Amino acid sequence: MAEVITITSGKGGVGKSTATANLAVGLAQVGQKVVAVDFDIGLRNLDMILGLENRIVYDVIDVMEGKCAISQALIQDKKTPNLSFLPASQSKDKTILDKQKVKALIESLKEQFDYILLDSPAGIEGGFEHAIFWADRALVVVTPEVSSVRDSDRVIGIIDAKSDKAAKGAKVQKHLIINRIKPELVENGSMLSSEDVLKILAIPLIGLVPEDERVVSATNCGEPVIYDKSSISGECYKRIVARILGDEVPFVEFKKQGGILQGFKRLFQ
Repeated sequence: MAEVITITSGKGGVGKSTATANLAVGLAQVGQKVVAVDFDIGLRNLDMILGLENRIVYDVIDVMEGKCAISQALIQDKKTPNLSFLPASQSKDKTILDKQKVKALIESLKEQFDYILLDSPAGIEGGFEHAIFWADRALVVVTPEVSSVRDSDRVIGIIDAKSDKAAKGAKVQKHLIINRIKPELVENGSMLSSEDVLKILAIPLIGLVPEDERVVSATNCGEPVIYDKSSISGECYKRIVARILGDEVPFVEFKKQGGILQGFKRLFQ
């Protein structure tokens, strides 16, 4: 049965769309049929991370307004055949979204895909609520900073209160991705430790991703970093994919030692 996973965050700039792109590619690489849907209406960038910005003709709003069929708006990924992409509108306003239209869209996608990944807008405005309302699972992306953690705590509360599952007395499954970890800043006390973040947010951890300069170059090239076999963050995203699929994969603790990340070699053993 298809699973709807919303990737969300309390603030922008924490790597939410990057996580969405990499997890979508990773799930497709292991044989799952995946669609990544950009719900960040007016501020889309998932298309650029995937390298598909020039192939957009129709968008998610066109589909929901009946201006085109889903098949016309879906874009097949260039490198991973099992991955499709449904872009956000660049010109429409978030207020155009409607819960029932979003539900109809998701139900249609469930007929074609194993995993539906929704890239939620950051923050807690209407676009965010539409992206989490029909979710089966939410992945909350946070950086180890007080402002990011505080905002994500608010997001978790809204997911628990305003989802369709909450209205039926159930809960959306929630997991945490701690992104852009800088071991040297954690060690000198300038950045929260993973333990601190987990203690504050109190939801299960599904991924630890360190700061990695290769993410920027990968984004500029339109190829998610998970394709780079020598990238530490790419390997971390592969491990998150395995955990989404139910596999038990150990976490690696990142520590600064001698100018490199301790544990890096263990990632690739």
